[in-house]
Amino acid sequence: MKKYDYIILGTGPAAYQLIKLLATQHKSILAIESGLFGGTCPNVGCEPKIYLDGAVQAALLSKQLEGHGIEQAATMNWSQLMREKKERFASWANETRKNISKVCDVISGSAHFIDWQTIEANRHYFQGNKIIIATGRRPHELSIPGAKFVHDSSDVLSLNKLPEHVTFIGGGYVAMELATFLAAAGSQVTILVRGDRVLRHFYQKYSRELVVRMKQRGIQFEFETEPTRITQLSDKYVVELNQDGPIVTDYVVNASGRMPNIEKLDLSAAQIDYSTRGIDVDRHLQTNVKNIYAIGDVTSQDVPNLTPVAEFQAQYLFNSLEKGLTQPINYPAIGTGVFAFPQLAQAGINPDSVLEDGDNFKIREYELSQSSLYAGQKEKGLLTVVYDKANYIVGVSEISMSAVNDINYFVPIIGLRINKNEWHRNVLPIYPALADKIEGILR
Repeated sequence: MKKYDYIILGTGPAAYQLIKLLATQHKSILAIESGLFGGTCPNVGCEPKIYLDGAVQAALLSKQLEGHGIEQAATMNWSQLMREKKERFASWANETRKNISKVCDVISGSAHFIDWQTIEANRHYFQGNKIIIATGRRPHELSIPGAKFVHDSSDVLSLNKLPEHVTFIGGGYVAMELATFLAAAGSQVTILVRGDRVLRHFYQKYSRELVVRMKQRGIQFEFETEPTRITQLSDKYVVELNQDGPIVTDYVVNASGRMPNIEKLDLSAAQIDYSTRGIDVDRHLQTNVKNIYAIGDVTSQDVPNLTPVAEFQAQYLFNSLEKGLTQPINYPAIGTGVFAFPQLAQAGINPDSVLEDGDNFKIREYELSQSSLYAGQKEKGLLTVVYDKANYIVGVSEISMSAVNDINYFVPIIGLRINKNEWHRNVLPIYPALADKIEGILR
């Protein structure tokens, strides 16, 4: 039985970052991957998504500016765009495996625990002084008749032919972004939302506004609606609902959420605590078993499941295990965005959480469309800023065509607690752009 300093389960952003760091310490490492090397983000997630988003944003913005200096809006060629996307990303998984293989041993296959320090993979046994679980998440599985007919986000991001009508199940990131992409390319899109709102973790005023603007582009929303059965009818599918009549569609996408990849690990064999939310860890990213840790999306922590967060956890764990860091993990200001059209983005405190706390927080909204930056655009941009009692910015939310990049200006302001005098003394941003207007928002 071969023994290692570290056994790492998964090779996504958290694991990949940790492997690179541990390799600098000349540790013996075994990486085991049951899926695509590199995980979801570079292969079937954020990287290919943002590649497609570039074309989608250009097409939709040209349509918005039609009659405002643009004579004819751009049209998308989905098949051509998908061919180019596949050419760009097809080799990433193999390249990631080659890179990892240069610094550690690698196994392709499923792994599971035998006990607190032993892993079985491909009928071989391995022991690790420390074991790191970084297996990420996968799409939530539907438990309705006909679930075998649904597709997930990975399928959509490799979809060669554009369906005439697409039905999404869910109202989170995946549904809102991919619905935007397919509708921009020419599909008729319907989104089924189980509750009464979308994007629950975002400022709800702007989430509702996003729904309004997506409806104006022809995307249909059905709230408090769940599928109860899916059946095939010739080359189409019938989605039966808990209310109203059925929907006949060409393609059904399960975007009802993601679940931790833990069921094949046999965590109980190592007596590791977990729930449906993921693996439980303390503020040192340690499970209840002293030599076993978990990082990335597979944990049950109440932090955004984002690539930068996973990589931050990997850096923290390396410093803790190899550099003697004893302090618990302390997350910085975290920005997050939805690449719909318009975009939603936020960082710090969500205004919804302090709407009733006027004694400790002040909330102010700014209409960005008054700026020359937005001349010719039909839709206005809105920015909401949360100030604390000392007038420092502690939260921002925005809906606009450039919300993601705009909010990135505010992440260091929140994290470093910068006031107006410090900004004026240390920063001269490009003019004219949003950054030069931040001084008027700082207090």
